[in-house]
Amino acid sequence: MARVETGGNGGRTEGESGGLARVIGPRLLFFFILGDMIGGGIYALVGEVALEVGGAVWAPFLIAFVLALLTASSYAELVTKYPQAAGAALYTHKAFKQPFLTFMVAFAVMASGITSAGALAKAFAGDYFSTFISLPVLGVSLAFLVVITLINLRGIGESVKLNAAFTVIEVGGLVLIILIGVLAVLGGDAEPSRALELKEGSSPFLLLAGGATLAFYALIGFEDSVNVAEETKEPSKIFPKALFGAMLAAGIVYLLVTLTATMVVATGQLSGSDAPLLEVVKEGPLPIPLTLFSAIALFAVSNGALINMIMASRLVYGMANQGIVPPVFSRVLPGRRTPWAAIAFTTVLGAILIITGDLGLLADTTVMLLLAVFAVVNVAVLVLRKDEVDHDHYRTMSFAPVLGAIVSLILITQNEAAIFLRAGILLVLGAILYGINRALSGPHQEVEAEGLSG
Repeated sequence: MARVETGGNGGRTEGESGGLARVIGPRLLFFFILGDMIGGGIYALVGEVALEVGGAVWAPFLIAFVLALLTASSYAELVTKYPQAAGAALYTHKAFKQPFLTFMVAFAVMASGITSAGALAKAFAGDYFSTFISLPVLGVSLAFLVVITLINLRGIGESVKLNAAFTVIEVGGLVLIILIGVLAVLGGDAEPSRALELKEGSSPFLLLAGGATLAFYALIGFEDSVNVAEETKEPSKIFPKALFGAMLAAGIVYLLVTLTATMVVATGQLSGSDAPLLEVVKEGPLPIPLTLFSAIALFAVSNGALINMIMASRLVYGMANQGIVPPVFSRVLPGRRTPWAAIAFTTVLGAILIITGDLGLLADTTVMLLLAVFAVVNVAVLVLRKDEVDHDHYRTMSFAPVLGAIVSLILITQNEAAIFLRAGILLVLGAILYGINRALSGPHQEVEAEGLSG
């Protein structure tokens, strides 16, 4: 799909002076991206996608994976061309030089983290949790958010260690599901014909487009990796292989999991559950205790929510430090040195979203916000082609960002009015914060996008 642009000195390396320590090698980067992608989404959304399309659950996931690769190729070019932290906000700033647009892109990324955490909080409180005890979903979701907040407040070191442990557990759970699928097929307990069934009453294109929009939620996460560019050894060389390798691994796992789910569990049963993989365990030939698998799923969901809330709060904190949102959000907790004001803001916003939305609504809102960001990033790649740098970097073929931008916009149109309204309200909130800060800081306030490190 791409070739390498040749320049001069190869860019900054781990031997440069100043900046962050470059400690992430190719293997660690691969697993970082894989861990960011394989999260709670697949544990929660298989049933929602089955409700959307019918038995052919794997098809929207495959479509979403191919479409994600288009935008990932744009990120690969930009991160190897500009191996700095800040991701989409940095690329928007370099391409368009518009402070308000740069801010809105950063705010959309932040808001997507909160809506994603809200979706996972709803998933946590559903059928997986009720395996242990039956309590009101809303109460459990809000209590879950409080626990995530306390971990976030305690410190980034503890959060990252917890994230690493949870990643191992959640991958193990998906391996168990794939094993169930293999045994079911070999034992004649699977129903392969269900994998080709589409829901009646609508055109296949609309069904698959709507399902792909929802399935996209399980594939996001690759875009977060660009925020560790300044801590990666020779990023211009190792990022493309690590990024595409991790995406391919995640895509294969997701395809096998969704095929297993649809072949082992009847479509009606699968679509009626907010713990779809638990239904696979119930119907599968492998005697896995339901409480064990539910615990694994809860760890996976918790991991995804924790990552998203850390990202969102640090983005708010970073924007406050750069003077783009009111400075109150830059306040830190004495002793722990964690950004308590930013964490409080993102937590309150998350609680409101949990109270007012369900799992599917929050997941779709997350995807819509990120699709808008992806559209901007894909255009930025083409705009920045005229900006030459003095080191080798990855260059994707021009059709990829063009298609990536078009597909992102098409998928945005597949959302219902409620999704547009929710995403719109969040972006209006961002615009209000920007306006308040401009009024407080004076008319000459400028955005320094390079400082927006997630």
